[in-house]
Amino acid sequence: MTDPVFFAPSRRYTAGEVANLTGASLLDTAQAEIAIEALAPANEGGDGALVFVDGKRNFALMQSLRAAAVLCPADFASKAPPGVAVLMHPRPQQAFAMVGRLLFPHAATPGPMTGETGISAHAFVDPSAHIEEGVIVEAGAVIGPGVSIGSGTVIAPHAVVGRSCQIGRDGFVGPGASIQYALVGNRVIIHGGARIGQDGFGFVGGAKGPERVPQIGRVIIQDDVEIGSNSTVDRGAMSDTIIGQGTKIDNLVQIAHNVRIGRNCIIAGLSGISGSVVVGDNVTMGGGVGLADHLTIGPGAKLAARSGFMNNVPAGEIWGGYPAQPMAEAMREIAMLRKMARTRKQGDGNG
Repeated sequence: MTDPVFFAPSRRYTAGEVANLTGASLLDTAQAEIAIEALAPANEGGDGALVFVDGKRNFALMQSLRAAAVLCPADFASKAPPGVAVLMHPRPQQAFAMVGRLLFPHAATPGPMTGETGISAHAFVDPSAHIEEGVIVEAGAVIGPGVSIGSGTVIAPHAVVGRSCQIGRDGFVGPGASIQYALVGNRVIIHGGARIGQDGFGFVGGAKGPERVPQIGRVIIQDDVEIGSNSTVDRGAMSDTIIGQGTKIDNLVQIAHNVRIGRNCIIAGLSGISGSVVVGDNVTMGGGVGLADHLTIGPGAKLAARSGFMNNVPAGEIWGGYPAQPMAEAMREIAMLRKMARTRKQGDGNG
């Protein structure tokens, strides 16, 4: 049995073409016709592969490269082995990613899983739904009454789009995902198993225990957002839960009711954002970050992985720890604790 090839290159590119497409400078123009038909990490490479090397700690990889071409900073170029086309670029990783999207377009944008086109005979689409030409609805999917879906969008097998939801153009709703009480923009990718628009966690104490507070808000997902597998975005209680344009959310992330996330944020896996948190534009959250309710995270802030937040974070600052605080303070505390531990250990040894 042969190994399956899940992603085949769209076509071959030459080193000269890559230089033109990315704005890189080719060190030796005589190597412009070297063919590139694969991507690889710099420590592996291979025939026909494009690799990238960036950062001082990776500099040593240059001398042992086995590849057709390398994207690297200009000051790395002289260390490449003979025969490897050197493409000098100030941001090698970003240029590498661009080439990757061209070589493997189906890996960059999810597509139909069954190969079907149009609306599958095995899907349920309510007669009142408005489905533009060019939408693909695969087997087992359910499209509720009053739904609107724009052209180029794929609804994968067993996905469910609830009553009156609107989904823009050129998007993707993954297998088994569910969307309800939501307005979704263009070019939005919602991966398999994600849950959008379910009840927020709203309860109030009653005579017989917690009593539900009706959650009557919506979820608004703006253009170019990506939401990872098995992540959840609760609908608002009375106002809306909003995910800003260009924001990327990893797998297994919880976003509670009334949260407002700005544009171009990065939220890594296992993070949890409690109700009514406001996150500014261009915020980065490491994996496993936890935010208490009603906090404000300023634009451009960076939140370190596994940190727990109970206070607002000013714009542009780097915070970490548990409880989280400015990173410089957190590092000083760690250093002090280590010093105290060493002193205690030395004292015990002398005794």
